[in-house]
Amino acid sequence: MARPKRKRMVCWEPDYIHFQPDGISPSEQIILSVDEYEVIRLVDFEKKTHEETARQMQISRTTVTEIYESARFKLADCIVNGKQLRIAGGPYQLCQKNGCCRRGSCRARQQTQAVLPQKGRQTMRIAVTYENGQIFQHFGHTEAFKIYDVENGAVQNAAVVPTNGSGHGALAGFLSENGVDTLICGGIGGGAQMALATAGIQLYGGVAGDADEAVQALLAGTLGYNPNVRCSHHDHEHGEGHTCGQHGCGNHGCH
Repeated sequence: MARPKRKRMVCWEPDYIHFQPDGISPSEQIILSVDEYEVIRLVDFEKKTHEETARQMQISRTTVTEIYESARFKLADCIVNGKQLRIAGGPYQLCQKNGCCRRGSCRARQQTQAVLPQKGRQTMRIAVTYENGQIFQHFGHTEAFKIYDVENGAVQNAAVVPTNGSGHGALAGFLSENGVDTLICGGIGGGAQMALATAGIQLYGGVAGDADEAVQALLAGTLGYNPNVRCSHHDHEHGEGHTCGQHGCGNHGCH
């Protein structure tokens, strides 16, 4: 059995995830993983050495070299053969702004501050419980939200914001402080629902899958959700190995 890959530390997910040649519709798509994107960003754009990149991503230098060569070949294949490029997936985890990026250059720290301005009157701000592109399935245990600013029915801006250890009782306040008025999540307990209602945050629970797609579905009026969603994991203990994320408690009620 193959040993699972160690997750690579990524400072920030890419702002642009889809590229294709102008004027044609390529039949083949190349997937560049997020960790491959990060190595390209650090080595080719920020001009870091492989050793510096390895320290920042918390992997070995030889692994950086392997990722770099794979990523460069994919980029060359797209440019030379006119293929479509999409950045997605891979064994990575987001920087938690805890010192993985040296000398105060953490892009996550800079962008978290930059992309959450004061919410305007005509702006809808949607938060999604978030992990590696997917909707995290237990509201009270989420380590990050992806927050979307929407104007005139279209997403104008998005940022992944760590919760910094906030638990069930504090997350509603965390969202309120960040100007969120709408939440998409998987399972969520009754106490948290009451706190969200008190804060005036509209809840769409029992949702699973890709976070970006869920937001687009909400804006299009096609989002499937469970208005009676309930997850009481914080009120009782389950048997060994039973977790919210494994059985999708938001979808079946998790009673």
